[in-house]
Amino acid sequence: MLNTLDQERIAAAVAKAEEGTSGEIVCVLAAEVSHYPEVALGWAAVAALVLPPLALVLGAHPLAMAAEAGSWTAAQAGALEGEMIRALALYALIQTAIFILVFLILEIPAVRRLATPARLKRHKVERAAHQQFAAISARAAGSETGVLIFVAVDDRQVVILADKALHEKADEMAWKTAADAIGAAMKGGHDPTAGIVRAIEICGEALRAHFPAEGGRGHVFSDRPVEI
Repeated sequence: MLNTLDQERIAAAVAKAEEGTSGEIVCVLAAEVSHYPEVALGWAAVAALVLPPLALVLGAHPLAMAAEAGSWTAAQAGALEGEMIRALALYALIQTAIFILVFLILEIPAVRRLATPARLKRHKVERAAHQQFAAISARAAGSETGVLIFVAVDDRQVVILADKALHEKADEMAWKTAADAIGAAMKGGHDPTAGIVRAIEICGEALRAHFPAEGGRGHVFSDRPVEI
């Protein structure tokens, strides 16, 4: 995801932001937090259930069954029953074909991302970010002044999480401004690394303001971004 130069830019920004504070900043970048299997299955099922009856409503009848006035003979009734069975079999076959076709189309990553609801993307990214935050916190040697900057590159989503002590003191607007800096860089076609560097600077300002450096306390985590 990141070339060597971008990794060095982010590492340098983290090192500078952590100067004068006991807090830490960890950057994690994920290409795609989920393959969203439910999206392909869901849209395929909807298409298979909706398109065939919609075609019938619009006039695409598989059989032209026009009954003239009068009574049906046994032979005619049997023939009609056979036609109905064939029609139902054809209907089921069409539904299956639509399901498979739509599912295969949505298995294309770019198409699947376009078809994925924004709310689902956000939910998956937030869950992945909290999982990473929990894993990092477990290794933080009792620190309660850490910040995680989590960037889902393909989903174009950003989540910034802070430890409890920092979250209680810092203004929520700081984290939103930092996340917006990365989001604007990704969506605007600009340099995403520049957005991440700006977010690190904002988080560093909050850390220095509320948790200045303590003598003898070093930083636990590497300044370099983590890619998963």
